[in-house]
Amino acid sequence: MKNVGGADRAVRIIAGVALLTLFYFLPGYWKLFGLTAIPLLVTGLSQRCGINKLLGRNTCRIN
Repeated sequence: MKNVGGADRAVRIIAGVALLTLFYFLPGYWKLFGLTAIPLLVTGLSQRCGINKLLGRNTCRIN
């Protein structure tokens, strides 16, 4: 069941893309910080978030 939608989804995808660019531009171990984009992109694109489910949140209007 989808529980991520609207502005929440857009923010996740935009933040994910922004963090993913850090992977290419930062040197050394700082590149790992850019990998934090993966969960944001996965939850934004799949419209499913385990944390939202645990908290009982649903920002998606149409399931």
